[in-house]
Parts: sequence; structure tokens; C-alpha cells
Amino acid sequence: MTQAQLSLPAPAKINLFLHIVGRRADGYHQLQTLFQLLDYGDQLDFQDRNDAIITLGPAHPQIAEHDNLVYRAAQALQQAAQAQQPNRHYGADIHLRKRLPLGGGLGGGSSDAATTLIGLNRLWQLNFSREQLAAIGLELGADVPVFIHGRTAWAEGIGEILSPVEMAPRWFLILAPNVEVATAIIFSHQQLTRDAHAITIRAFLEQGGRNACQPIAEKLYPEVKTARTWLEQYATVRMTGTGACLFASFESEEQARLVLADVPQRWQAFVARGVNHSPAYRNETSSKS
Repeated sequence: MTQAQLSLPAPAKINLFLHIVGRRADGYHQLQTLFQLLDYGDQLDFQDRNDAIITLGPAHPQIAEHDNLVYRAAQALQQAAQAQQPNRHYGADIHLRKRLPLGGGLGGGSSDAATTLIGLNRLWQLNFSREQLAAIGLELGADVPVFIHGRTAWAEGIGEILSPVEMAPRWFLILAPNVEVATAIIFSHQQLTRDAHAITIRAFLEQGGRNACQPIAEKLYPEVKTARTWLEQYATVRMTGTGACLFASFESEEQARLVLADVPQRWQAFVARGVNHSPAYRNETSSKS
């Protein structure tokens, strides 16, 4: 019998703004942000197994398999499934096709983990709700739930309190400087602004916002500032997350691709469309066996 297979995208996100409004006793930062999903990202292929083994390939040169968020997500869901049906075997072969840069602020690892939970939930026919999957995902990272719920969203708390937002269609050019930003270093920096006044969704849509992490990232990683200065020739530029990737917004794909053609070869870049619903949930019933 041929084992069931499934292939799903893991979309990127950008933070249209990022304000830090406080810090909790446990060290986590309280923030406000707007997660904009993109129609570009990684891809994951899943194949069911007749045993309880989980494999992940190809091997990553910088991350051990057991430390990879994809493997950890699969293992967490496997444990939750076995708690409900201990007599069943839950195993899978997972192949990750990576396109998003590490340390870029595009949510690649979190999105990969979310797509793993979504995909294996379907492959193993667990019927866990999105809320159940998001609870598992939150243990893996604060950004995982937004990808589980699959909506462009306003976020508060540590990023897990989500309110879906319908954004007007836009095209984005994403520019990746050749640096990998360490999130922990940015969030622990003494000069990081942590006392921004809370704003409303309406206030952001009318007045915009900023990324509190951007000045620190540009100070510690000068290549981020160099790339930002270059891209500002064409449009308003903002960094996403804790960096290093930068983005500019355009009304049409043609406008974005004209800028893409000018990007210096030393930097990676791509054009993506902003979407309000995650492509990971397209054709939810499609799988083959």
C-alpha cells in the first residue's frame, strides 16, 4: 500500500511595524505588530510511515535535525497524538525545500513549524483544531500561532494575541542583506526602546508605525543600513522583525520587479504579493495515497 503524501507551502511574513510596549517578568517582550503574510516561502513535503519514526531532510549545515523547528513540531504533534491514541503509530518522512534566509525576520522557521503541524494533522487524520495546533505551536515559538491561524493579523502580547486584519492588495520587494541577525542579541540590547505607547489598528493604518528593532540592527549589522539606504532610492523602507530583511511596498508587481532588476548581485531579493489568507490552507482536502 502506497503511503499518503502531502506537499504544503510555508509562507513568509513581514512585520509592517513593530513596537515594544513593555517587558514581562519572564523576560519576554510585550509588543504590537501587524503580521502581513506573503505568497512566497518554503515548501514542505510529507510522507506517512507505518512506524513511529520521524525523518527530516536534507540535512542543514547549521542546524542539527533534533534542533530544527520542523522536527520539534513533528515530535510535539506526535506526542499529542499518541496521548489520544497510544496504540497507533505516527511517523513521517519530511523534506524541507528552503528558500527563506535564516536570521532574516521573515518567520521562516516558525512558518515551517506551523506548516509541519498543519500538514501532519491532515496526514495523520488527527482533526486537531487550529486552536489546539496553535497551543502546541506557541511552545515552539511566539510567531508560530499566526501561521497556524493563517491570517494576516494584528498581534499583541508576545505576538500570540491575534486579530485578523484585511489589508489592501500590495506587492513587496524583500531585500536580504548578507547577514544573519541574532534575535536574542537585538532583544537584549540596552538601547532597545521598550516603552512605546500602545496604538490602535486604526491609528496605525492612518499614521503608520516604525520598527523598534531597526536602529539596533543597523548599529550592530552595518550591512542592514547599507541595504536600507540603497532601497530608499525607490520607496519607503522598513525592516521586518529583528532583521535582517528589509521591504518596500508597491502598488503593482511590475513596479516591484523593476526595482528587483536593479538589486546589486551581492544581495538576495524577491518579489511577493501580500495575502490575507495563508496558502498553506489552500486545497485543504487535497492529498494523494
